[in-house]
Amino acid sequence: MQRFICLHGHFYQPPRENPWLEAVELQDSAFPYHDWNERIAAECYAPNAYARFLDGEGRIARIVSNYSRISFNFGPTLLSWMKENGPDIHQAIVDADGVSRRRFGGHGSALAQCYNHMIMPLANRRDKYTQVLWGIRDFEHRFGRAPEGMWLPETAADNESLDVLAQLGIKFTILSPFQASRVRSLKGGSWRDVNGGRVDPTLPYLVKLPAGRSIAVFFYDAPVSQAVAFERLLNNGERFAHRLMDRFDDGRHGDQLLHIATDGESYGHHHRYGEMAMAYALDFIETRQMARLTVYGEYLAGHPPTHEAQIHQGSAWSCSHGVDRWRRHCGCNSGGRPGWNQNWRQPLREALDWLRDQLAPAYEAKAKELLRDPWAARDDYVAVLLDRSVENLGRFLDRHAVRALTEAEQVSALRLLELQRHAMLMYTSCGWFFDEICGIESVQVIQYAARALQIAADLLQADFEPGFLEVLAKAKSNLREHRDGRHIYEKFVKPAIMHRESVGAHYAVSSLFESYPEEARIYAYTVTQEDRQLHTAGNARLALGRIRVTFNVTRNSDVVTYGVLHMGDHNLNCGVRLYQGPEAYGALVQEMREAFERADFAAIIRMMDRHFGESNYSLKNLFRDEQRKVLNRILESTRDEIHSTYRLLTDRHAPLLRFLSDLRAPAPKALELAKEFVLNSELRRQFESDKLDLERVRALLEESERDKTPLDAETLGYALKGHLDRLGGRYEQAPQDLALLGQLEAAAGLVRLMPFEVNLWKPQNLYYTMLSTVRPEVQQRAEQGDETAREWLAQYAKLGDNLGFCASPQVEAHCAVESPPAPSGT
Repeated sequence: MQRFICLHGHFYQPPRENPWLEAVELQDSAFPYHDWNERIAAECYAPNAYARFLDGEGRIARIVSNYSRISFNFGPTLLSWMKENGPDIHQAIVDADGVSRRRFGGHGSALAQCYNHMIMPLANRRDKYTQVLWGIRDFEHRFGRAPEGMWLPETAADNESLDVLAQLGIKFTILSPFQASRVRSLKGGSWRDVNGGRVDPTLPYLVKLPAGRSIAVFFYDAPVSQAVAFERLLNNGERFAHRLMDRFDDGRHGDQLLHIATDGESYGHHHRYGEMAMAYALDFIETRQMARLTVYGEYLAGHPPTHEAQIHQGSAWSCSHGVDRWRRHCGCNSGGRPGWNQNWRQPLREALDWLRDQLAPAYEAKAKELLRDPWAARDDYVAVLLDRSVENLGRFLDRHAVRALTEAEQVSALRLLELQRHAMLMYTSCGWFFDEICGIESVQVIQYAARALQIAADLLQADFEPGFLEVLAKAKSNLREHRDGRHIYEKFVKPAIMHRESVGAHYAVSSLFESYPEEARIYAYTVTQEDRQLHTAGNARLALGRIRVTFNVTRNSDVVTYGVLHMGDHNLNCGVRLYQGPEAYGALVQEMREAFERADFAAIIRMMDRHFGESNYSLKNLFRDEQRKVLNRILESTRDEIHSTYRLLTDRHAPLLRFLSDLRAPAPKALELAKEFVLNSELRRQFESDKLDLERVRALLEESERDKTPLDAETLGYALKGHLDRLGGRYEQAPQDLALLGQLEAAAGLVRLMPFEVNLWKPQNLYYTMLSTVRPEVQQRAEQGDETAREWLAQYAKLGDNLGFCASPQVEAHCAVESPPAPSGT
């Protein structure tokens, strides 16, 4: 008997992009990170690409990739975000799949996933097909191979969903053991009831489908999966390894597979250092030859199913009531809100189903004017999502257009396809998963619906909004102030809807605070400056201009004119309208310039009302990131003034504060707060600068320790991390630069002085990579008598020490197949 172990991680975040910007905006709840994608990437996705092994003294002895030794899937929308915002992590994941194929006999670690985490049993056949096809095509684009397996969102399955997988060439999927209904030998015989999770998870099963196709299914081990997710099993890597091994049955003959499946975020985000526990457990098992690591594709190739299974139709791993969590109040929720209900789930789904069914025939009728087969074009549209270049769009239209389309017709075709994309994005599962319809996840899916409604109204001249809101109003909030789905739409969704004027206003206002090139990229838009006039008088500024705004997704383009008056601080008025010709634009510019020269600001505001009508904007209308940037700039002088005042107070009363401290007498609270503000502010400024004043930083830290002044660990730790990341990035470009190496070594040395933890992930990875790339060549020069090389080696050794490495870390190519001696601890 041979024992096999496979760990599967389902790595996923819901699409968080603003539907009009195609980007994730600032999320304050993720502080100090920009947004939750970025935070979870730092806590989980990146650490699993470079998991640390520690020696007995807690210093880094080795770095490995977990992804190359486990089975995993990433949501396509998450990988799309990662390619743009964390390309090094994205590449490490792709590289790990390549390593795993060499390790596991040509079978890769990575599985595909349905495109935007739609609950498949609740989707119609057409959407199921597109979701699976887009997931496959996205996978092929990133990993350079066809996927063998596919993860179903929430493992939600029915026979039709499985049939679509099989139809498109997927060989297997992973389900919960509680989704199995009955099993029997492929040789025949009676069915055996396995309800209640009683299926044997060590075997693969064949599910025969009504259309004559079939697919292999692996039912994961529930007890260990549960322990990883909820029972703190990841607190100790060795205990994790033994728990895995305890699941094997010594009394059985034949090979056995022990496999578990959990949210990948368990390894690092939900459980800190969980990625290290997993790395240690797998190494502990493998180096002691307790079992062989495998992935599903490899195991299936050597162990084809001997039994068939039937599943519960419309079942999932995170709802004990089938798939009711995504369509009605079933009792499943995140807990902690006694008295709340989720009756809103049903009308939310009914509203979206109604909208989908209204959009489909309207889309088909209009698209037939431009595209030979509208639904085949939708299926193939993923090719455009993956490559929006002009050349690739041309190839797409060659395949699908009824004729050579004009530029305006191309825009219409793209807008129709975008309508359908958002009509699928609005079904992202997280919209129903949590407790309240006003939550950000539910608002997000309603925003996708609003984007589809907007395109339909503009392109199809079809106003579906009243009918949609009539159904949505039946979704009652648990919070009195939010009333129902209609009110939430009016309160949170409608104000977020953007038009070309909105983008023009953003450009106009932000152009007063930063310099744009003649052609500027603003999120998913390109803004081309055709004319601009800036007038100043003291603190007041007036900007007038004409710009072309192009939405890069659909290539729709409009010319707008703007006028913006800034009277200092946050006092700002802006107007925007579509360009109405040279005469109207000339009159606007002349009138407002003359009024500004007279300093008649009241007249300018009246002119804005007359020329721009109700299209008035202020700082409130800026996109969230730029708004915060502008506010920080406006507040800079205020913060400087506060800092100077507090600094003066603390300096003047420093002797008194120390005297009170010596007496162990309480200091005035106001002075303590002033001192805390000044000290934290000065440290943050140091860490955010390009070059540290090491002496000043040490003095501030000594002052904090001596006076017991608390430090803002989260803010300062993130700021110092950013400084080290930037410095490491510069050094990576010039690894032979001794001065840069010295700066990095000294900055890393500061971390030891900090009374809080600092994320050293990037500089540590850089150091470890250079051990096998740069250091050997420098070592050779040093052995030949090169004094500069010897100095580099000495400095580099100090850097390793400051970064927490042991004296002789084990040097291996990153992501290589590891089979070293077991480390002494996690």
